[in-house]
Amino acid sequence: MLRLHDYIKLTRLNRPIGIYLLLWATLWAVWIAGEGQPNFWITLIFILGVVLMRSAGCVINDFADREIDRHVQRTRDRPLTAGRVSHKEALILFAVLCLLAFLLVLCLNLKTILLSFGALFFASLYPFTKRYTYLPQVFLGIAFGWGIPMAFTALQNELPFTAWLLFSANLAWTVAYDTQYAMADKADDLKIGVKSSAILFGRWDKVIIALLQSVALLLLIWVGVLHKFNAFFFFGLVIALGLFIYQQILIKDRDPARCFQAFLNNHWAGFAIFFGIFLSYL
Repeated sequence: MLRLHDYIKLTRLNRPIGIYLLLWATLWAVWIAGEGQPNFWITLIFILGVVLMRSAGCVINDFADREIDRHVQRTRDRPLTAGRVSHKEALILFAVLCLLAFLLVLCLNLKTILLSFGALFFASLYPFTKRYTYLPQVFLGIAFGWGIPMAFTALQNELPFTAWLLFSANLAWTVAYDTQYAMADKADDLKIGVKSSAILFGRWDKVIIALLQSVALLLLIWVGVLHKFNAFFFFGLVIALGLFIYQQILIKDRDPARCFQAFLNNHWAGFAIFFGIFLSYL
């Protein structure tokens, strides 16, 4: 049971915020690609795929950061860096999770299967980018948004302009919220030499986060206009805007705990946008 608990902590199933953030953006695409009535089984495949790939991403992230995490207060007790799970066990778990996700994808069409290799590539690449670039958040955004084009190919067998609008909106949103996350770890990252957008943006971090959130909302407005969504969709965007303003209040003093709170708050922003899409199709 103790080993099982360590595996749960390694996959972060005990902290599902990452699942929520990945899920809402994926469901934006599933609902729009399915025109409000997506195939039940395809929807279920994407929901399960989100859980599996987010879990796999957490495992490979901890493997990549196993020497770094022990120097960060918030992460020093993670199972891999604390030695309760071996490197070999972590890699086997990563492979099993990816295999299960791929078996799900095999139930979809050829275009979606081919796209799935991109999802694996970026999910595996992201943890290592923080050593070489100050924008690992961009790679996370690509990894977190890859389910959007996959949803369109699975349900429409094509990649329309809307897919790329949603992908770009999610990319901007992800960089914004993961910068808030990085702000919480900024002091430790500076000590150990890990790079992040929070370090790159410096004193402009709050302004750039606001700009990225604005870009995300503007792109989503474009989607709403193209698809002639009703007032429910735009009301969902207004709620998301209110939450983004609240997040700015939380991060105004750059207090690590409140920056992390702002990051967690994005779950509700993603849900508000999805609920607006859902109601627009009723």
